Amino acid sequence: MRRPKKDIQLTSYDKLLGLEETPEKSMNQVVEIELEKLYPFKNHPFHVSDDEKMAETVESIKNYGVLNPALVRPRSEGGYELISGHRRKRGCELCGKTTMPVLVRNYTDDEAVIIMVDSNIQRENILPSEKAHAYKMKYDAMKHQGSKGEKYTADMVGETAGDSGRTVQRYIRLASLSDGLLEYVDDNKIPMIVGEKLSYLKPQEQEWLLEGIVNSNIFPTKQQAEQLKECSANGKLNQGYIYAILLKKENSKINVTIPAKKIGNYFPETYSKEQIEEVIFMLLDKWKQNREGVADAEDTV
Repeated sequence: MRRPKKDIQLTSYDKLLGLEETPEKSMNQVVEIELEKLYPFKNHPFHVSDDEKMAETVESIKNYGVLNPALVRPRSEGGYELISGHRRKRGCELCGKTTMPVLVRNYTDDEAVIIMVDSNIQRENILPSEKAHAYKMKYDAMKHQGSKGEKYTADMVGETAGDSGRTVQRYIRLASLSDGLLEYVDDNKIPMIVGEKLSYLKPQEQEWLLEGIVNSNIFPTKQQAEQLKECSANGKLNQGYIYAILLKKENSKINVTIPAKKIGNYFPETYSKEQIEEVIFMLLDKWKQNREGVADAEDTV
């Protein structure tokens, strides 16, 4: 009779941090390292801004020094990669310091990712884009470690911040949005539920949508996002459709119908309906730009 396989055991957070000391890490200690030798974590998803919080960090460092050492690991190229302590490093730079206390550990890539995310995810005022990329990185790292099942892994990813597996999966979907669209989610101009649906659009389609939003100053609703997602899944989404969906006014009393045959007289017979729509919207855009240019010229007279 075959013996059942043992459940895969993921490395605990305490053990990763070194709270459970191992022989190979027992020689590690806090040391002062030059700031120029400390490099940011690869694809670090959290912003380091010179804001009010940073001003408080700078003041604390001036008065008391760096109370908690940063966590780093050696780089094969030389120097050290910051796992936690990016804000403390920036605070030291603003204080005019040249060194910083750090704890050096030899973590694997996956271990480093998990610690980096968990040490930042509970910060106040984290943007959706930060959480999206952070959860995606941690999810991938835990899958590499052998986590069992998508739902189970998502639940574990959100444990530190108290987020459910479903919430984690929604944030991970957002990571598929382009940077431009994610900025609108961060600014609350695109609700998260809408951004989640838009994340299913292909990269080129997202670029078209971003261009449409910039040109029209119209942001898609939940229903419009669902339409865009469906059109994309069916392979029917193009730039003309995107403009048509964005500019559509529901419950409008104005109903303009232009006979297809009359429009077709102005295009080659080989043109499809979609190609005709693209040309029309392109010409409308140029007309709008010309009108705005004339208005600007009149204002300067």
